[in-house]
Amino acid sequence: GNIYWTDHGFNLIEVARLNGSFRYVIISQGLDQPRSITVHPEKGYLFWTEWGQTPCIGRAHLDGSEKVVLVSLGIAWPNGISIDYEENKLYWCDARTDKIERIDLESGGNREIVLSGSNVDMFSVAVFGAYIYWSDR
Repeated sequence: GNIYWTDHGFNLIEVARLNGSFRYVIISQGLDQPRSITVHPEKGYLFWTEWGQTPCIGRAHLDGSEKVVLVSLGIAWPNGISIDYEENKLYWCDARTDKIERIDLESGGNREIVLSGSNVDMFSVAVFGAYIYWSDR
C-alpha cells in the first residue's frame, strides 16, 4: 500500500510506501496551497482541495498524470474531501462558504449543496453509507 500527502508549505503532493520507503513527489507544478487529499484506488484517482489565489478541487491519476480541475467557481476555502464509493460522488467542505457540497467524481458535474450552515468553520468531512460526518473548528 501507499500513503499520499500534501505539503502546502512547498505546494507538493507526495507518495511513499507505508513503511516510508520509495518516497517521491507526484505533483509539483501548478499547485497553490493544497490542503486535503483522498484517493480512489480502484479507479486510480487522486483528489485534492486547494486554497491559495485560485481555490479549486483537482483530480489526477495516482502517478500525478492527467491533472484536471473539477471545481473552480463558488469555492473559497475548500478543506476536507471525501469519496462516496457506492455513489461515485466526491464531497468537500468549505470553511468560508459554510457548505458541504458534492459532485460526480468522474465528470465533475451534477454539483449539489448537501449542507449549508452559518457561522461554522468546517474543517473535515467523511461519508459512510447514508451518513455525512464533519468537524467544526
